[in-house]
Amino acid sequence: MSSNTVMEGSPCPVARSVNLIGDRWSLLIVRDAFDGIRRFGDFQRSLGVARNILSDRLRKLVDANILELKDASDGTAYQEYVLTEAGESLFPIVVALRQWGEVNLFREGEPHSILIDKQTQSPIPAMYPLSHDGKTLSPNETEVIKIKS
Repeated sequence: MSSNTVMEGSPCPVARSVNLIGDRWSLLIVRDAFDGIRRFGDFQRSLGVARNILSDRLRKLVDANILELKDASDGTAYQEYVLTEAGESLFPIVVALRQWGEVNLFREGEPHSILIDKQTQSPIPAMYPLSHDGKTLSPNETEVIKIKS
């Protein structure tokens, strides 16, 4: 049994998600799509990934309904990879990874990028899980419950 089959049958949403988008290239493709990259060659230039790997990951993201292929917006014969609604719903995941990296992976004073609100030009606030009343939740204040069919 392949690891893909094992993960697809897993009752854990984290395992299934990581199986689909958890590899480096897939997640960076999604990040680049949020940054406005849409064409194969532009993804390849941005990521420096081999064509065969990029082609495989793009195909998997299209098959999973995270990206869709559309005719080029400029009327050329090219096709573009565009985030679907499911793909756009990955935005909080990318933001959370970005924010964790900003805090934990750079030395003080080391240059890096930040995500800002276009309207205010301010960094977006840190993302945290919240309770129904808006209180920040720590891991020991949460619990996973298995849903039975």
